[in-house]
Amino acid sequence: MARFCQGCGASLEAQPPPPPTGQAVPTPAGAVMYAGFWERFVAIVIDFVILSIATGIIAAATFGTGAPLGIFVSWLYEAFMLSSEWQATVGKRAMSIVVTDINGKRITFARATGRHFAKWISILLCFVGFIIAAFTAKKQALHDMIAETLVVKR
Repeated sequence: MARFCQGCGASLEAQPPPPPTGQAVPTPAGAVMYAGFWERFVAIVIDFVILSIATGIIAAATFGTGAPLGIFVSWLYEAFMLSSEWQATVGKRAMSIVVTDINGKRITFARATGRHFAKWISILLCFVGFIIAAFTAKKQALHDMIAETLVVKR
């Protein structure tokens, strides 16, 4: 059974009526908080540093011939981490955010792989696919929409 509406991202669990105008709105215990653009950006920077160090070590150890492995390493890093129990890369975990499917469940390795390679579309579109996360209701980037994933606060 789905926990969130695929159209608007609202929780499908029963919620109390909204308070009268002018009063604070309490956050229901089961409410989903989507990760914002800047939280996701910082997580990407952290992961970029980690992957740059790993790729640099591989390139140095192979006298530069292993540098193309960077693409392979970044894919495996992201796909394994997102489909693990952590549901996050080291950067996302540092920012207390996780990647889920539309129903709030852990994603598979195949979905994480699709999400990773869908990021290349955003890169080819001059990073517009990443920027749209700041403007969508569920804070989804283009690769999240393609892979049907959400990035939520833990």
